[in-house]
Amino acid sequence: MKVIVPVKRVPDTAGEKVIDKETLTVDRDAGESVLCPVNEFAIEEAVRLKENLGAEVTVLLVGPESAQSVVRKALSYGLDAGLQVTDDAIAGSDALGTARVIAKALEGVEWDLVVFGNQSTDARTCLVPAAVAELLGVPSLTYARHLHVEDDKITVHREHEEGFDVVESSLPAVVSVVEAINEPRYPSFKGIMAAKSKPLDVKSLADLGVEPEQVGANGAVATMYAFEPRPPKEAGTVVEDDGSGAAATRLADWLVEKKFV
Repeated sequence: MKVIVPVKRVPDTAGEKVIDKETLTVDRDAGESVLCPVNEFAIEEAVRLKENLGAEVTVLLVGPESAQSVVRKALSYGLDAGLQVTDDAIAGSDALGTARVIAKALEGVEWDLVVFGNQSTDARTCLVPAAVAELLGVPSLTYARHLHVEDDKITVHREHEEGFDVVESSLPAVVSVVEAINEPRYPSFKGIMAAKSKPLDVKSLADLGVEPEQVGANGAVATMYAFEPRPPKEAGTVVEDDGSGAAATRLADWLVEKKFV
């Protein structure tokens, strides 16, 4: 069984996000970049498939050459090999452009299951996994909080507001997992050292047969026209209870003013 785990390099979740005023995209050099934390849940699920079913797991990343450290970080969890798509023309791609590149990369390798995190912490569109499945013409199983693979069939518990649905599909398929699916492990020292020498295949858009005009900012169907910095936090409102009951009235008036009730 062959499993692919697409991952993404994102700005540090705890850091301040900076938008480039010229390109209106995230300035990824303004601070530290890391492996998207949501990807760790997909990686953990893939490692479990490797341990339980003997799956061969490859990590896939679309990003600049400097993102290779993120591929190595993913490999340190125990994955087998890496595939990185690097091309200057990819910069500024929207969700559909990113999906096009990932789908083309998947067309060039053998796989039975693709395991995504359900979103990335920098964009949070939740669109890429389903878009990749649509482009490849394979089943899409999203928001999985549990997955089980047996023979050529995958069963997932698909999370929603009222609980979950049990969904089955034949392989090959694309699945995206939510954070509730598992508790990711930490890479071992042995895994960190081994990741440095694991095979990593690097491809360009030309290698995949993708035209530069199909991706990047010029090929994006989603456009950002303007942005504003996050407003500074304002001091809160304190309502003190003096025992007269007036505090309750003031609190109720405040809730009405803020349209909470």
